[in-house]
Amino acid sequence: FLFADEVSEIREMTKEKVDHVIITLKDDKLNKEEKKEEILKTIDGLFDFNLMARLSLGKKFWKKLSTEGRNEFTELFVERLKQSYLDKLDLYTDEEVVVDEAKLIKKKRVEVLTYLVSKDDKMEMTYKLYKTKKNVWMVYDVDVLGVSIVQTYRSQFSGVLKKESLEKLIERLRSSAELGS
Repeated sequence: FLFADEVSEIREMTKEKVDHVIITLKDDKLNKEEKKEEILKTIDGLFDFNLMARLSLGKKFWKKLSTEGRNEFTELFVERLKQSYLDKLDLYTDEEVVVDEAKLIKKKRVEVLTYLVSKDDKMEMTYKLYKTKKNVWMVYDVDVLGVSIVQTYRSQFSGVLKKESLEKLIERLRSSAELGS
């Protein structure tokens, strides 16, 4: 059972991480590679990339993968997700990030509403967190302008899987990782 204090702690933790990313982006002493490294360190402790990989593939296909297949899929998916995140950060200019309210959605699930505010625009992002078995709060999805990142990948993957095999999907992820995209 969650209390208001805990929900506000989750908001604070999210704010801390988001602020750290922004401070890193603004740090002129760091080159692009150092910034990326620092940002990845920050989000590694916040995002549950393994769960995001599983959710993006869906239960049916996840069950079909061997342990090695799951590990490879997760590794490739995480690489793609991190690269996508870093690519979006390249677009950052001087926007302000406002971490708004955190609200309890279900037992052990909280959503933190944030806004990326520029001079003439305000983009809504919602971080969706859950409490792990180790009592740690982690992000399992992010909605950008109301669109779930996990659901977006899931529909892309299911589109491929309607026509091709799971191995083919992994092969595609492998080749896009090699291309660095």
